[in-house]
Amino acid sequence: MDPTATREIGRTGVAVTQLGFGGASIGELNAIIDEEEAVNAVREAWNAGIRYFDTAPWYGRGLSELRTGSGLRGKPRDEFVLSTKIGRWLRAPQRPDLFDGTPWTGGNTMDVVFDYSYDGLMRSYEQSQLRLGLTRYDVAVIHDLDTLYHGTAERLEWYLGQLAASGWRAIEELRKAGQIRAIGAGVNETGMIPRFLDLMPLDFFLMAMPYTLLHQEVLDDEFPLAVAHGCGFIIGAPFQSGILATGAVEGAHYNYAPAPPDVLDRVGRIEAVCARHGVPLAAAALQFPLGHPNTAAVIPGAAGVRQSRRNVETFSHPIPADLWAELKHEGLLRDDAPVPA
Repeated sequence: MDPTATREIGRTGVAVTQLGFGGASIGELNAIIDEEEAVNAVREAWNAGIRYFDTAPWYGRGLSELRTGSGLRGKPRDEFVLSTKIGRWLRAPQRPDLFDGTPWTGGNTMDVVFDYSYDGLMRSYEQSQLRLGLTRYDVAVIHDLDTLYHGTAERLEWYLGQLAASGWRAIEELRKAGQIRAIGAGVNETGMIPRFLDLMPLDFFLMAMPYTLLHQEVLDDEFPLAVAHGCGFIIGAPFQSGILATGAVEGAHYNYAPAPPDVLDRVGRIEAVCARHGVPLAAAALQFPLGHPNTAAVIPGAAGVRQSRRNVETFSHPIPADLWAELKHEGLLRDDAPVPA
């Protein structure tokens, strides 16, 4: 597939390269990364023709936004699309001696405040402007509004209510002012797409792991519902946090934890099919989500120049139709899963 070909996000008129750059890794999720190496990872993607970049205040507690902005500094503003997240803002810790940076290996020493109110989203937007060094960004994503991050149904309901009653007004004002061109919501778990669509008219969903080469349950109800509402999809974490890039090796990560035996077995079987067709597992993982006609882009992370280059190369690797057919025949991919032509 051509990484530089563009697709529209939903019905927004915003076109992004179908391979984007995901900024979580340069926020130092799993390892400390040299500043120049992190910034050069962004520049490597740019040099390869990538024109869609995604980051978030949460990634390294602001570090990813700082590095993404640095990597894009001086680039023509009308030649790239930039997305970041809303719903958290950052502040200096009151007790730096007690600061716990988990889950980030590195990143900035900043406390995170969840806030989906009008004031909270405006503050989040303005802080991101400063870290990125840009007067605007193009795409805003409501970030981590689910039970995975908020723990209880009651707390989730409270934040959803805060967003609907107060925060959505901030989003409408920013869009009207031309400060954002598209608005979406991040989805980490099934069940959230209907909740969002009951409350607000979104342009797209950023799927972080519910739709990958390993999981397609959202094809049952949630994707058809989103499509009926005119929504598009952007696919984050296409490697399922690691295992679909590394393969079923010892210590492989699945959903940010050690992979259980059943997942290792399934990935090993998928890997064997890929090997029979001369296709790297990572190539199949990156390209599969683009088979869905409403998917605009896939945004793998890159911790440095080599990974950034690898993502472009694997995305460009030719994949025969017989590979997808064999995965379906072996029960490793849903029969109704749309695949790239």
